[in-house]
Amino acid sequence: MENYMSGSNPTDYSNDSTKLSVEAVAELLSKGRALIQTGEFSGAQSCMERLLSDYPNHSEALYFTAVAQRFSENYQSALSSLQKLIEIEPTYGRAWQERGHILMAQGEIADARASFQQAVIHNGSLIASWQMLMTLTDLPVDQKAYDFFEDKFQRLAALPPELLGVRNMMEEGKLSKAEQLCRSFLQQHPKHIEGMRLLADLGVKTHVLDDAEFILESALVYEPENQLVRFDYMNVLYKRQKFELCMEQAQVLLDADPENSKYRFSYANQCVAVGRFEEALALYDEFIAADPSAAPSHLLRGHTLKTIGRIDEAVEAYRAVYRAKPDFGDAFWSLANLKTYGFEDAEIDLMREHQQSDSTGLDDRIHLSFALGKAMEDAKDYAAASDYYVQGNHLKKQDVQYDGERMSYKMSLQQKFCTAELFARFGQSGCAAPDPIFIVGLPRAGSTLLEQILASHSQVDGTLELNNIPAIAHRLNGRRTVFEEPRYPQILEQLTPEIAAKLGQTYIDETQIHREGAPYFIDKMPNNFRDIGLIQMILPNAKIIDARRHPMACCFSGFKQLFFEGQEFTYGLHEVGTYYRNYVDLMDHWDRVLPGKVLSVQYEEVVADLETQVRRILDYCGLPFEEACINFHKNERSVRTPSAEQVRQPIYTSGLEQWKHFESSLNPLKEALGPVLDRYPIK
Repeated sequence: MENYMSGSNPTDYSNDSTKLSVEAVAELLSKGRALIQTGEFSGAQSCMERLLSDYPNHSEALYFTAVAQRFSENYQSALSSLQKLIEIEPTYGRAWQERGHILMAQGEIADARASFQQAVIHNGSLIASWQMLMTLTDLPVDQKAYDFFEDKFQRLAALPPELLGVRNMMEEGKLSKAEQLCRSFLQQHPKHIEGMRLLADLGVKTHVLDDAEFILESALVYEPENQLVRFDYMNVLYKRQKFELCMEQAQVLLDADPENSKYRFSYANQCVAVGRFEEALALYDEFIAADPSAAPSHLLRGHTLKTIGRIDEAVEAYRAVYRAKPDFGDAFWSLANLKTYGFEDAEIDLMREHQQSDSTGLDDRIHLSFALGKAMEDAKDYAAASDYYVQGNHLKKQDVQYDGERMSYKMSLQQKFCTAELFARFGQSGCAAPDPIFIVGLPRAGSTLLEQILASHSQVDGTLELNNIPAIAHRLNGRRTVFEEPRYPQILEQLTPEIAAKLGQTYIDETQIHREGAPYFIDKMPNNFRDIGLIQMILPNAKIIDARRHPMACCFSGFKQLFFEGQEFTYGLHEVGTYYRNYVDLMDHWDRVLPGKVLSVQYEEVVADLETQVRRILDYCGLPFEEACINFHKNERSVRTPSAEQVRQPIYTSGLEQWKHFESSLNPLKEALGPVLDRYPIK
């Protein structure tokens, strides 16, 4: 989606009528760019000064100002403009590239090289930066680095200018504009493989995965031997959770080039996805034997061991990661994310050293911040833990650029259009299959515990957090930019019984791959609570369980959790509190318009009286009681969520009120939750 949190986006502008309009801003930017191209640098600076007087943090204006200042040889002013821009938007690749050009002009070669490296980290399509990195590499000394830079440069140089522009727009988050340009190019060149790959990548980035799959499948028809396309196709199949098909593609790639380390590594990862854990571990061991310093191999080996419950071995694998690469933040976070691991003093010192180092990458600093938060919390140093959690969330929030107002608006549309009248009129017209049991709610609310309880029943298969319902919602919404009014959920008013039945059957068919033969299965995607209306219309006999937890405990637990992907609303106390409040409002709506449809299960009540709640859940699902559901912790199924190790233990109460140690710093959360707290009094 578009980078709508950036200062360069018109929707961020104030409604103050005395300020420049969106049109005037665009005109000034266009004029300034043209003046730079014709060498009229002072005129360009004047245009940008006018714009910046109204919008002092406007990214593009600061960038063009720096460019004009550089060409005027006013290097210090240019560096000052770029410093402000980088503070506002640290991932702005062109700012780093421009900084590199300025430092080159001043003869500061080492710093220039570092800036060009930052530029390509944040925007891999900056051809000038790759070229400069080639130029600044001592060829006899570092042939490997030179070859890498040259390969990147040559690949970009071979692209038509239109597609290079598409790539740059994608790197800067301007996905809507990138898609328009890419589609326009493909209308003229319909079988251009790189164009098709870029369009498919846009589909991935905008969550239109079925479109991406179709585009890459078509590209393989044109060029069946194109391994780059096949590799992309495999990755899209993985994202669509079509793991068996994905495995087939991994096998084709490996058969074509058995010694290709990237293909062998991908094959190992697909083995994990289809449950061939021992085969995957053997391959990871092979990679590690060939290169003991290969941190990613140790990391993925650790993840695999954690998934199958071999925790002591997973710990050793994660330790091997940071021994191979001491600033690899994910190694420490993976240890913290076990929830049962206690850090040694030497590990804490190492984390602190790299978390504070300017040479540590952003992603590693984020992981280290969350890991240190967990380490300090375990040490009962709650003030330090709070500081690290805040730092980690601040860094991650900048990275994900979540729009809370947009999310609130989208949830309000569910209440507006998914009415009791709509459901009464539609009746039970969808697919009649009773197979799915949806567990919905917020992350860290106990959904994995409920899944483990139900998956311990002989008639229920546990699966994954399946993305099929969100994918159907995306498909119904159609292609929309973030600035356009959503078509979904209003389009549900136009859904015919035939289409609803077909969508429901498609869901049943596509999820079949995750099942093991039981008559019922669990879909544990928490965010499905936003689409209960859709579920009712296409799968009217599905069961839906709302996993709910005290708002302070649930929100704070989400706030201190670093998620692999998604759940962007958790990276801020105000944001997570607002999201929880909207969630409660929406669940209240579903209870009004679909009375009795959803079973609400309170986490604290499960902990207090497990058997009563287990019987209640099984009764709702129409399942006979089985003792195995009480002894859920003995279930040896693989678990892939952050709660994996916790649900392999009997019920415990120690996590119920951990948030109270941090209560003095949680006022923004309380304020955001507002009246919701009245339903869960703080004692």
